[in-house]
Amino acid sequence: MKKETHAVTGAFGYSGKYIAKELLERGHAVVTLTNSLNRPNPFGDAVKAFPFDFDNIDKLKKSLEGVKTLYNTYWVRFNHKTFTFANAIENTTRLFRAAGMAGVERIVHISITNPSEDSPLEYFSAKAQLEKILINTGISYAILRPTVIFGREDILINNIAWMLRTFPVFGVFGDGNCKLQPIYVEDLAKLCVEQGLCRENCIINAIGPETFTFKELVQTIAKAIGTNRLIMSTPPFIGRMMSKLIGLCFDDVLITRDEMEGLMSNLLYVDSPPAGSTRLSVWIQKNKDHIGKRYMSELSRRRDRNKAYGQFKD
Repeated sequence: MKKETHAVTGAFGYSGKYIAKELLERGHAVVTLTNSLNRPNPFGDAVKAFPFDFDNIDKLKKSLEGVKTLYNTYWVRFNHKTFTFANAIENTTRLFRAAGMAGVERIVHISITNPSEDSPLEYFSAKAQLEKILINTGISYAILRPTVIFGREDILINNIAWMLRTFPVFGVFGDGNCKLQPIYVEDLAKLCVEQGLCRENCIINAIGPETFTFKELVQTIAKAIGTNRLIMSTPPFIGRMMSKLIGLCFDDVLITRDEMEGLMSNLLYVDSPPAGSTRLSVWIQKNKDHIGKRYMSELSRRRDRNKAYGQFKD
């Protein structure tokens, strides 16, 4: 029997890599669309790479011909001089349009918890716009809404650990009681593939089995890596100032205003059953000797597209 072909955006990156891996393990053929054609291909000849031809809809369509399901992880975390949310919406709209033209039967799309077109936070309003655009394509869809995705290449959890290892004090925004429900990247990948094989339209809160306050999350990480730090509440403007200073030191963006305000507004929390089974507290304990040993930069990953995606080493 001929293998079904599935397309994954960013299979040389973070979540896309795990989705591609899961598909290959299940015996499917996989192609990827990427802006990083020169990154090392962790799958060798098993995954063929095509460029994101956002400016040429016909080429984009050709890359997707014969594909049954498209898994879309393409997005940006913040506005920058080289990329913006508006660009990401426009590019993703073209991707969905090309998928429809190519006869793709289903799209599995990674969104965010609590998106809203009325949100004053552009990250969340832009995600809501894309969900609406996808639904209106008429293509069968599964929209998955994770909060924080953790794993070996994750930036947020790693950099919290790095700050705990580096500084004597860690400041949490406000009272630190805002909630989040991290999901393990491999659990998310399995959920993506399971939904990719269905045809019923659905929206799923892709959350993990543990709910932390932000302060509890920092305390859990600190305990696992064996650091005894003063964890104190700070006014949000102090948190933004310190984040900007660290960002300037590494020519990076540590955390954005949207991310900080979204967290403080409990937008990374939903009252839903867990979609993943891996507990962050257990995973951190297993990886305590590696996590946070060096700072991971979002912008350096985007600038240098010839290196493999950064991760800590076993």
